[in-house]
Amino acid sequence: MTSLQVADSFLVADGKVRGLALHRERFTASCAALGVEAGGFFDDQVKRLPGFGRWFPRFELTTDGELAVQLRPAPPQGGRIRVAVRPDPRRTPRVKGPDLEVLGELRAEAAATDRADEVLLVAPDGIALEGAYSALLWWEDGVLCVPPATLPILPSVTATLLRRLATDRGTEIAERTRTAADLADADEVWLVNALHGIRPIHAWHTNPIDPLPLSTSSEWQQSLTTLATPL
Repeated sequence: MTSLQVADSFLVADGKVRGLALHRERFTASCAALGVEAGGFFDDQVKRLPGFGRWFPRFELTTDGELAVQLRPAPPQGGRIRVAVRPDPRRTPRVKGPDLEVLGELRAEAAATDRADEVLLVAPDGIALEGAYSALLWWEDGVLCVPPATLPILPSVTATLLRRLATDRGTEIAERTRTAADLADADEVWLVNALHGIRPIHAWHTNPIDPLPLSTSSEWQQSLTTLATPL
């Protein structure tokens, strides 16, 4: 069983990070809810992160109350992905950490059976929530859509940054509920996170690959990249 109570990861590329203050806020708030003050630890460890190369550090609060950081090399950035749909198995969907192990097992199972790169989690009523390690966004007639914040989903730093970009561009944003079947017919569906940024879904389960000829993800990915600031 996992020993994590809280975890938070972000991409450090040549000494720059997107949304560091948001990652700090999410991590320290989850720690504070468990009676642990983590702000000073977070700030001190950020100063120790390398200013070169690509890294994907994970800040942790373990079940014994210890704060730690795993400095991990960043995996390659992914692109378009195949997604499998699975029921949400999480116990604490609004806190990153306790469910990472079961989500890893779920994604491994989906990779083996559906050749999936990621898993889309759905509620018991079929409403799409988010990916195992990603937030969900999609497009409907030029509107950038997101699941309502009232659903059991993790507050996503990358989704927040994209919503800010959309606001700056004058792009309409709407909170909507959709099933996985609804999303399969959407104009475009993205799963986003701190490591990869935007990954458009190009296939569901073992269905044929959709080439997505009109994908806007590259343009938005470039804008997202410009938000990275020095540590």
